[in-house]
Amino acid sequence: MTDRSPPLRAVRIEPKCPTCGKPADPKYKPFCRKRCADIDLGRWLKEGYRVETAEAPGEEDPDGPSSGGGSGASGQRG
Repeated sequence: MTDRSPPLRAVRIEPKCPTCGKPADPKYKPFCRKRCADIDLGRWLKEGYRVETAEAPGEEDPDGPSSGGGSGASGQRG
């Protein structure tokens, strides 16, 4: 005889505002209000969020495309 347990069910967790932790409002999702959305936008604009890298500022990737000028078809319009 095998012991069969009932299948697990997914439980939906109410999303919380990443700025203050209150329940999110569908109008401002994922935030709870416009003020929290504006605070988050300000953090992005002031570069408060950063991705850690091993490169120093201004260091270029030797394997990547060069950022120098040129007449190649880079997709940029002049």
